[in-house]
Amino acid sequence: MDIKNMAASGTLLAVGLGFGISSVFTMDVGSALRMGPGYFPLILSIVITVIGAVIGVKALRDTEAFRPQIAPLRALAALIVAPILFGLTVRGFGFIPAVALTTLSAASAAKGQKPLIVMAITLGITVFCLGVFYYGLGLPVRLIGPWFGV
Repeated sequence: MDIKNMAASGTLLAVGLGFGISSVFTMDVGSALRMGPGYFPLILSIVITVIGAVIGVKALRDTEAFRPQIAPLRALAALIVAPILFGLTVRGFGFIPAVALTTLSAASAAKGQKPLIVMAITLGITVFCLGVFYYGLGLPVRLIGPWFGV
C-alpha cells in the first residue's frame, strides 16, 4: 500500500464528500435543466470524490515504500515569499510588474533553471494573467503603478 497516495485519496474523499453533503443540505440543487446554486458544487464534489476513489484504488495496488522528504529551504522560501511579494507590490508597481516579479520569485524555487526558460515562463504567465484578470474579468487594477512615475 502506498501511504502517500492513500493520504491524498483520503483528503480528496473527505473534501468531495463534505462539500457534496453541504451543497445538498444547504442549497437548492435543482436539475440539469434548471440548475440551482448547489448544482455546480455538487457536480464538482462528485468529480473530486471519484478522483479520490481512483487514487485510493491505485494506492492499494502499489507497494512502493514511503520515504518522507523535506523540501529544500530555498524552494520553501521562494514559494512563501511569492504571494506576499505580490500583495506588497501590486499597488505600487502595478499589476504587470507585480505578476512578473511574483513569477520570477516562484521560478527561483527550482534549482538549475535556465534564464531563458524562466523569462519565457514569466512572460507567458504575465500575459495570461493580464488576459484573464484585467481584460476577461475586468479587475480594476492599474497596469503600471505610481512607483514608476506613471
